[in-house]
Amino acid sequence: MLPYSLLYPQTNTARRAVKLDGMWKFSLDPQTQGEREGWPQGLPTQERIPVPASFQDFFTDKDTREYAGDFWYEIKFFLPREWAGKRLFLRFGSVTHRAVVYCNGVEVARHQGGFLPFCADITAAARLDQENTLVVKANNELTETNIPCGRTITLKNGKKMAKPYFDFFNYAGIHRSVHLLALPQASIQDVSLSFALEERAAQVRYTVDCAPGCTVALSLLDAQGNLAASGEGAEGVLTVKEPRLWGVRDPYLYRLVVTLFQGDQLADQYTLETGIRTVEVRGAQILLNGKPVYLKGFGKHEDSDLFGRGFNPAALKRDFELMKWMGANSFRTSHYPYAEEVYQMADREGFLVIDEVPAVGMFESLMNFFDATTGKQSGFFGKETTPQLLQAHLQAVEEMIARDKNHPCVMAWSLFNEPETTNENAVPYFEQVFARARELDPQQRPRTFALIGNSTPETCKCVQLSDFVCLNRYYGWYNQGGYEISDAEENFRKEMDGWKARGLHRPFVFTEYGGDTLSSEHKLPSVMWSQEYQREALEMLHRVFDSYDFVQGEQVWNFADFQTGEGIMRVNGNKKGVFTRQRQPKDAAFLLKARWESIPHTGWEKSPRAQQGE
Repeated sequence: MLPYSLLYPQTNTARRAVKLDGMWKFSLDPQTQGEREGWPQGLPTQERIPVPASFQDFFTDKDTREYAGDFWYEIKFFLPREWAGKRLFLRFGSVTHRAVVYCNGVEVARHQGGFLPFCADITAAARLDQENTLVVKANNELTETNIPCGRTITLKNGKKMAKPYFDFFNYAGIHRSVHLLALPQASIQDVSLSFALEERAAQVRYTVDCAPGCTVALSLLDAQGNLAASGEGAEGVLTVKEPRLWGVRDPYLYRLVVTLFQGDQLADQYTLETGIRTVEVRGAQILLNGKPVYLKGFGKHEDSDLFGRGFNPAALKRDFELMKWMGANSFRTSHYPYAEEVYQMADREGFLVIDEVPAVGMFESLMNFFDATTGKQSGFFGKETTPQLLQAHLQAVEEMIARDKNHPCVMAWSLFNEPETTNENAVPYFEQVFARARELDPQQRPRTFALIGNSTPETCKCVQLSDFVCLNRYYGWYNQGGYEISDAEENFRKEMDGWKARGLHRPFVFTEYGGDTLSSEHKLPSVMWSQEYQREALEMLHRVFDSYDFVQGEQVWNFADFQTGEGIMRVNGNKKGVFTRQRQPKDAAFLLKARWESIPHTGWEKSPRAQQGE
């Protein structure tokens, strides 16, 4: 079995999955004394905090909130005697940013990367019909050899401090559910699906990764439980006649039941929800099921009060209801893969998702959101440590695609956010990452990355690798804000003319645009930070979007205000949200709602417009 779990946990006739979420023991370890003092056997503290959640926002002291270094968790769990003969695993949805796992004092797993799942085989270390002790040592220090990138410094008082090269708070902890799994000795390890549409049928190609010497049977059931197709063998094609397709804001989900047999005995079973649909880029359009789709939506963050970056089902429900109210149809998982439950909800609600690997901070700057707009260059990919970083990056791409490849909501892979691309050193690095993503994805989805402000038509060395181009642009905010907004619009059009002249002949999507706004501020005439100015800036940006037919999407930054580190450019966080952090609308929400409700979710083709320079 791979060191990360490919299949979301479920309980059925062959499998058992028990959540270990709840109150766990917790301790910081600023002196790195845990191993010396036997903490893998159990923690001496009585402090407890919730799992899943970030640890930083529960306490009232600043040292805990800003803590960088090792920290530990512990919980005890009971293993029933009935699980004898099963293979036993612990599955962590994510631990940020690295983890060592101990079961009854025995190390059973290590993992680096804070936003994707991994598994620990505890079959040998666990004790049946007894209480077992699970201990996790985690670490949240930032480096230039892991993603997201940054560095960790030591203050004069001896305390460590994270210095991100990215503009969101370095929340850490056990951020997603922990499952105790009991699997059969012969099990289904992975399922991969791809689709082809015919005039009145769909071909569902499948591959099942399973134990050798077993036989596989598959049943595809429609939403009413009727058999739509069936097949046998570890790989093959299911033909679905008159299929109901999965569509944007019009989803239809089938259930694929995969059953594994040893002889005539059922060995394992797994049920996968899936939607039949195709995604492709053709010319300057993004096509879903052969029809053009214009992306309307958000860059988001997993960020909420108290939970931090921890999975919060209440915030998940509220966010989707607000996105539906807005007339949105898409979002990007900026700047890391989200909890699997987010994708499950997007599958059910019919939202398109640009799934982003945690490759953020690849521009050496503590204020990259500002430095890049002034033309700073960092030559990030020409360092001695770059090969080590590349391996971590490729591993994260592999884990993300393995986890998310079967979700109908996932329309594309975003492989970087705002990297340095003005230096030739970036090219071979990018080529390897893009090639690996294509190799891993059975559905051959489009691949892209989000371009920072200094990646212009004249300077970017890597844009040609993208199947569609994602631009993060802040004209009217970091560039010529306030009364200079008329110059901002002129310069924005000049850049767009440059992209047109480059002749890439592919869709452009704005994956970030907007400006900070305090929900308390109103002023006429407008000033920056007022709600009136946020509306004016969005109206200007939309005018430019509408002037270019190759612009095929807009995802405003950000869905909601979110936490960042301290700084003179941030007022207790980033305030670019269309909603407050408490998920209440700012004035801009109503402007965007009116605009997006006037644009169909699919089938909309921009009418030809007189374009700048023609």
